[in-house]
Amino acid sequence: MVLDGAAIQKGIHETTEYLELFLRNLLLNEKNKLNNRNLEVKNMRKLDNFIEMMTGHFNNKEQFDKMQKEGKIYPYAEHINTICNGKILNLPKDFNGKFIVEESYYETNGKRHASPHLFLITEREDGIVLSSYEIPEGEDKSTFSYGSMKSVDYTELKKSEKFTPVLYHEKDGIWEGGSTSQFTPVMMFKLWEKFSDRCLEVSEIMEINGKRTFGYDEPIIYKRA
Repeated sequence: MVLDGAAIQKGIHETTEYLELFLRNLLLNEKNKLNNRNLEVKNMRKLDNFIEMMTGHFNNKEQFDKMQKEGKIYPYAEHINTICNGKILNLPKDFNGKFIVEESYYETNGKRHASPHLFLITEREDGIVLSSYEIPEGEDKSTFSYGSMKSVDYTELKKSEKFTPVLYHEKDGIWEGGSTSQFTPVMMFKLWEKFSDRCLEVSEIMEINGKRTFGYDEPIIYKRA
């Protein structure tokens, strides 16, 4: 089969991988998986694959319970990522990115706080890029969520000048990336993330004058709720 240019642009390429696995199963009695799910992922655009992994409702209950049993102080966290392109008016006709409302909730010692963000995820040749945008004007920054988000014109959105975009690279079905942002001369934010079909691993550390004011020694491990 010869693929045309449109297919190649969508990340679909010719491969003998599944034929080789089939023959190894047949001739060498191996147990390689040949299910449709694996084949579909191979044929998806990188952006679609990334978005599918990181959108949805996640929590770290399994990790939290383990930490509790070990007597360690660690937050119970929820992470909700929702595509919000439908609430953004007048997107350019050739716009291929996905805006995401990220809602993070942390609870420690009975105290709960929210950390909402608006991100844009785009694809480029060397990976996936996550850029941060300011919460739209008129929204409550402390309670912003997908549910409360009002329709906003694309031209009114403002890209964050302080957040350093994250570039994610994929290897063996796992996406990984991170960045360091200098919010002020004394305040630094470090973000590192790893996404897979199994979980999301997220490390967020805030430092002021070199001292950590937020964050943990181990990344938060989110699994689908």
